[in-house]
Amino acid sequence: MHNLIVLLVLLISLSAHAGTQSEEPLSASVQAALHKSVSDGASPRLVFDSQADANIWIAEMSRRMEKRIPDRIVRMDFLKTVNYEASRAGLDPQMVLGLIQVESGFKKYAISGAGARGYMQVMPFWVKHIGTPDQNLFHTRTNLRYGCTILRHYLDIEKGDLFRALGRYNGSLGRPEYPNMVIGAWRNGWAYPSKIGKTASAPSS
Repeated sequence: MHNLIVLLVLLISLSAHAGTQSEEPLSASVQAALHKSVSDGASPRLVFDSQADANIWIAEMSRRMEKRIPDRIVRMDFLKTVNYEASRAGLDPQMVLGLIQVESGFKKYAISGAGARGYMQVMPFWVKHIGTPDQNLFHTRTNLRYGCTILRHYLDIEKGDLFRALGRYNGSLGRPEYPNMVIGAWRNGWAYPSKIGKTASAPSS
């Protein structure tokens, strides 16, 4: 019984700073575009100019991630998927790692008080609006696909302003705490000289 209680506490625990995306009306064209984005079934892969660059990146990120995700197979799959889904959405994978650190502390089954789920703390209403009922937000790739797609959507709304897009993602638009935490985690824990072209880049100090 004690073990069951501990497990339930772990399942509902998450970073104190995780927030929620706001449920807002979507135009038919935006809804269709987002649905198409989350429905793509292409297999995740590392997105680099060369295999050598890919090997160096994943070795370094795996080293940094080892204490957070001890299982090597799970860790490598997670990193490959983050790299692919972030790059596919035109986001810096290192920034996405910073966001995941702040949102869920890399807890796959994190649930917020408002019901946001998984690594990137995605609200279930997104599945209703742009997904299909069979999609599970605790599935690693599904969660990362939704999270990156949603952040890309907010970045487009904010015309490339990452600070404001992060505020929308967290449901704290206009307040500096959350964007500053994500950017701080990005710079201080996950910075890497990526060779991938990005829409979002780390702001200068």
